[in-house]
Amino acid sequence: MTYLYETIPLRTGDKPRHYEIQQGMNDAPLTRHPTTGEAIRRVILGGWGLVTPKPGGPTNSGNCGCGPGDCC
Repeated sequence: MTYLYETIPLRTGDKPRHYEIQQGMNDAPLTRHPTTGEAIRRVILGGWGLVTPKPGGPTNSGNCGCGPGDCC
């Protein structure tokens, strides 16, 4: 999995830097950047998506609006 991390600013007004870091799903979140040693925290992203049927595809053939074997 790829997770988004950001540095923890040391001073008010400093902007965090963002990193994408590969980890296993069961790995604990990192607290230090593996290369620089900077303090970091995992960024939790929103978790909803929108499923729409393919253009010209079936419109009412299942829960997600897709035909058998042809999911969006």
